[in-house]
Amino acid sequence: MPKMIFVNLPVKNIAASTRFYQAIGCQKNEQFSYDKASSMVWSDAITFQLLTRDYFATFTSKEIPDAHATCQVLLCLSCDSREEVDSLTETAAKAGGKADIREPMDMGFMYNRTFEDPDGHVVELAWMDPQAVMDGNAESA
Repeated sequence: MPKMIFVNLPVKNIAASTRFYQAIGCQKNEQFSYDKASSMVWSDAITFQLLTRDYFATFTSKEIPDAHATCQVLLCLSCDSREEVDSLTETAAKAGGKADIREPMDMGFMYNRTFEDPDGHVVELAWMDPQAVMDGNAESA
């Protein structure tokens, strides 16, 4: 079995969050989706498990923070091009998210924009020039 990651996110409205993640390119896996959860496949290795806040609470004894007010994790997804970063960020904003919650980062060899989903979870989209990395031209900021 390949190494995979399942990102579990508490959401207020399962239907709205499902539509949002579909809008940014995820495919809903019906086999693992029902009224309390939507399994949203981003790639062969990454799946977002959207869980109602009450259902999410059954997996932890810790308080579930409001992602609009706090930040526990930043999710970063790779993109194939700068244009894909821009397109997905704009799509996220049109689908109910909030684009560019911080200034876009353009380092030449790497380009990054960030958005929030409707529940406040932070998603970064990044493109990196593979040739610059292979040539050793990727300088840190």
